Amino acid sequence: MLPVTQEAKRARQPFHLLAKPTGATCNLDCKYCFYLSKEMLYPGDRFRMSDQLLETYLRQLLEAHDAGELNIAWQGGEPTLMGLDFFRRAVAYAGKHKRPGQRILYTLQTNGTLLNDDWCSFFREHNFLIGLSVDGPKEIHDTYRVNKGGAGTYDHVLRAWKTLRRHHVEVNILCTVHAANAARPLEVYHHFRDTLQCRYMQFIPIVERTSGSFLPLANLGWGGNPGAERHLYRQEGSLVTERTVPSEQFGRFLSAIFDEWVRYDVGTVFVQSFDTALASWMGQPGLCVFSPTCGNSLALEHNGDLYSCDHYVEPEYLLGNIRETPMEALVASEKQRAFGLHKLTGLPRYCRECDVRFACHGECPRNRFLATPDGEPGLNYLCAGYKFFFRHIGPAMDTMASLLRQGRPPQEIMMRRTPPAAALPVAKAGRNDPCPCGSGNKFKRCHGRA
Repeated sequence: MLPVTQEAKRARQPFHLLAKPTGATCNLDCKYCFYLSKEMLYPGDRFRMSDQLLETYLRQLLEAHDAGELNIAWQGGEPTLMGLDFFRRAVAYAGKHKRPGQRILYTLQTNGTLLNDDWCSFFREHNFLIGLSVDGPKEIHDTYRVNKGGAGTYDHVLRAWKTLRRHHVEVNILCTVHAANAARPLEVYHHFRDTLQCRYMQFIPIVERTSGSFLPLANLGWGGNPGAERHLYRQEGSLVTERTVPSEQFGRFLSAIFDEWVRYDVGTVFVQSFDTALASWMGQPGLCVFSPTCGNSLALEHNGDLYSCDHYVEPEYLLGNIRETPMEALVASEKQRAFGLHKLTGLPRYCRECDVRFACHGECPRNRFLATPDGEPGLNYLCAGYKFFFRHIGPAMDTMASLLRQGRPPQEIMMRRTPPAAALPVAKAGRNDPCPCGSGNKFKRCHGRA
């Protein structure tokens, strides 16, 4: 194994790694999951991370970071296919190699279908943060999130949600936004907030890029469709599948939920898109997709191969293998630095001159496959949606940012936007009637709470 150079150590910066112990292997066949096709990179493989590599990975990750909080993140495929004992060993290895002053946060993204009391007890014991994939109410969720037999999975996921809640495990709902739910934003939000009583949620746009020659196959889904030719998903082409969320509709989806949130839920419900936007209004870009550059969020495959990004697990973005070259050296390599810097240098003039660039920075390079109005390449597919969203929330964000700068809580904005109960015809409203304010909530969950 090659040593870590002094230059790499001097250039040390925190980075985030998504480890995929089962590679692309999953027990579901979600139609929009581009990662399912990554099995084709490793034909004939068992797709299971060995214990030796597990310890090597955790030791190198901990050695590459200084004191402070460090996120050990697991994703897939479906990581729980490794079995609970694998993660017990992972926690033991992390404890063995943890350096003084390091605080470990464990996160795991899952479809939830394999979770039970044993899993959830383990998560609670070790303070795991779980990202649970749910796309909305049953009818919506079951459109694309199906098992290998094509059956919907909502009932299994709901069981997992209840088990996680019973064990007091911290959970974020991860909701993808696509053709089946993009026109129903408040229905989705109310299901999470009111039915599931969720307080932390993320909305992730589905953009399935493809070329004309592969579009018919891509529309079938990325899993093993019987009788359908399979191909490796690559960041190529300028077309999108029929499941892809329309750009402006995604902006309207977020805006509709924001209007509800900013009236009633600031400080009690946390939506990643809104938190990140507020950080940008405060001059502190958060997520890599909204930062000027990227390159600090990488993906580790089951065999030790390290890729530039979870969305770029393709041969040309392979940095090396951590069994041969230390992780820290790969992260600091010229190839990875060039990958991250290209997000800035490849930004077209149309974006550089945009009034909401400070909040967007061109979003993720994986979605930059359109041409600008003047013909320059590199326009983000979601540009119209993000412009709509950031301009729509601008006045409210200005207010909340001002409150924060004054040392006041941003939830004070709700007092300026929510109609006072005295001004509403609440006398005739029953507890389970729709609230007269027009929010779409039951009275008992809206102005009836006051």
